[in-house]
Amino acid sequence: MGHVDHGKTSLLDALRNSSVAATEAGGITQHIGAFVVNMKSGASLTFLDTPGHAAFSAMRARGTAVTDIVVLVVAADDGVMPQTREALSHAQAAHVPMVVAINKCDKHDANPARVREQLAAEGVELEDMGGDVQVVEISATKSMGLEKLEESLLLLAEIMDLKADMSGDVHAVVVEARVDRGRGPLATAIVRNGVLAVGVNVVVGTEWGRVRNLTDAQNQPVKSAGPSMPVEIEGLKGLPQAGDDIIVVASEERARKLSEARKHRLEMQKMQKAMPKPVLQKKSKKELKKSKEEVSGEEGVESNEGEEAEANEEEEEKVELAIIVKADVQGTAEAVSEALKTLTSPQVSISIVHTGVGIVSLSDVDLAEACNACIVCFNTKNMPAPVEAACKRANVDVRHYRVIYHLLEDIGQLIVKKAPGMLEDQVAGKAQVLDLFEIKGKGSQNVGAVTIAGCRVLEGRMMRGCMANVLRSGEVIYEGKLISLKREKIDVDAVGHGNQCGMIIEDFRTFEVGDVIQCIESVRRKPKFVSSESGAVKIEC
Repeated sequence: MGHVDHGKTSLLDALRNSSVAATEAGGITQHIGAFVVNMKSGASLTFLDTPGHAAFSAMRARGTAVTDIVVLVVAADDGVMPQTREALSHAQAAHVPMVVAINKCDKHDANPARVREQLAAEGVELEDMGGDVQVVEISATKSMGLEKLEESLLLLAEIMDLKADMSGDVHAVVVEARVDRGRGPLATAIVRNGVLAVGVNVVVGTEWGRVRNLTDAQNQPVKSAGPSMPVEIEGLKGLPQAGDDIIVVASEERARKLSEARKHRLEMQKMQKAMPKPVLQKKSKKELKKSKEEVSGEEGVESNEGEEAEANEEEEEKVELAIIVKADVQGTAEAVSEALKTLTSPQVSISIVHTGVGIVSLSDVDLAEACNACIVCFNTKNMPAPVEAACKRANVDVRHYRVIYHLLEDIGQLIVKKAPGMLEDQVAGKAQVLDLFEIKGKGSQNVGAVTIAGCRVLEGRMMRGCMANVLRSGEVIYEGKLISLKREKIDVDAVGHGNQCGMIIEDFRTFEVGDVIQCIESVRRKPKFVSSESGAVKIEC
C-alpha cells in the first residue's frame, strides 16, 4: 500500500521479474491485483497490489481487511503523502502489522532519513527508533534491497506464527468481481482457511452458485485452492460485491435458500433506510411553515415569502447531472461512483443512476435516454455495433476512460460547463465627480429638476442602465440606477477609462464635488475544477 506513483506495482514487477506496470493504464494501478510471487528462497508470497489514487480509498481498506501483513511503500524522494497516511490509518484500524519499504533510494534526491522522521511523526514505531516496525531501503527499478525485504516479511510471518487450517471449514473473501461475456460472473477471491475445490456449492454474499472452474494467478485451471491462494471463481448465478465472504454449503437447495434469505434481508434494510427520509422532510417543512405563520405578523409573513422566493430561485439555479457508471470490475465501479459523488457542488448535483460491470448494454442506453444521463465507462471493452447505433439514435453521451485522473478531470470540466453560475455584483467602473450642473424643473415646485454630475472615469467603464453606488468619504450614501450617460452632449451606452462624461442617477440630486460613483455590474461566476498533486479533486464555487 502507499501513495500513487510511489512504486508499488514496480516493486512487484521486480519481485517476480514481470512487467505489470507497463500494462496499467497511465502507469497506475486501477484495481486490486492479486497474484503469487515465488521467491528465490523457495517461499511463496501472495500480494495484493492496491491503488494509490485518492478515488480508490474503499479498495485500499478492503485490501487491508484480507491481508496478514501490509508493505507500506514510501518514495524516498517524495516522503509521506496523503494516501500514505490513509494507508497507515487503514492498516492500524484493521490491526495488521506492517513492514515499511522506502523505495527509489537510487535517485539522486532520495532522503530516507527524512522519510523515517515523517513516519515517526505519524506515530509509526520504527525498529531503528526502538519500535517493532521494520524498515527496508529498496529500489524497485534497480532490484536493490529485495532480498532484505523478503527476509523481513518471512521473519514477521514467523513471529506472528501465521498458520491456516487446511482441514477445517472453507473461508474465502472476494477481492474483485467482474462479468465476462463468455463465462458470466467471475469473482477473484483469496482463500483464508480450508480448501476450495471445483464442484462445491457456495454462497457469496447475496449470490450463490456451483464452482464450475477455478483459475489461478497465471490464468491456469486448478482443481482446488488452499490458504493464501488467489483464484478466479466461475459458476456464480450473479455478480457478488467485493469484500463478500464465501462459504461452502452442503447442497444446491441450501445455497439457493440462503441466498434468497440474504437478498430479502438486504431489500428490507434498504426500504427501512429509504422510507423515513422523505416523510421526515415533508413533515418538518409543514410544521416549520405553520409555526412561522402562527408566530409572525404581517411583516414577518411577507419576509418569509421573500425568503421562500429566494430559496426557490436558488433551487431553480441548481442542475442535476445524471451518470451511469460501467466498469470492468465491481470494486472499480464502486470507487469511481464514490469519486464522482465528491464532485457534487452547490450548483450541480451528481446523481449516480446505475452502477454496473461489463460493457454498455441496450438496457443501459434505454435508461440513459429516460433519465437524460451520461454513461461513463472505465476500463470496459468497446460497445457492440447495435449498442453504438442505439446510442447515436438516442443521442446518449458515452465516455470511455482508462485512467482515473482523466475521468475525474473530464467530468469535472463537464460539471463546470453545465453549472448555471452564481449571480454576483462586481464593480465594473469608478468615476469621480468634478463639477455639478443643475437643470431646473417646472413651476414653483421645481418639478422634474435634475442634477448632472460631471465626472472623469478613473477605472474600468461606466455603463448606462446599470446600478450605481454614490460614495462619500469611502461610505455608500446612495444606491440607484444610472439613467443617463452623456459624452460631449451625446447619449452613449458606455464611457471608458480616462474619459469625461455627464451622469444622472435616478432620484438623486445631492452630489458633491469629490464624490465617487461606482458602476455595479451583475455577472455569473462559474465554478472551477481544482485538482491537487495528491490526486484529490473538488469543485470550487
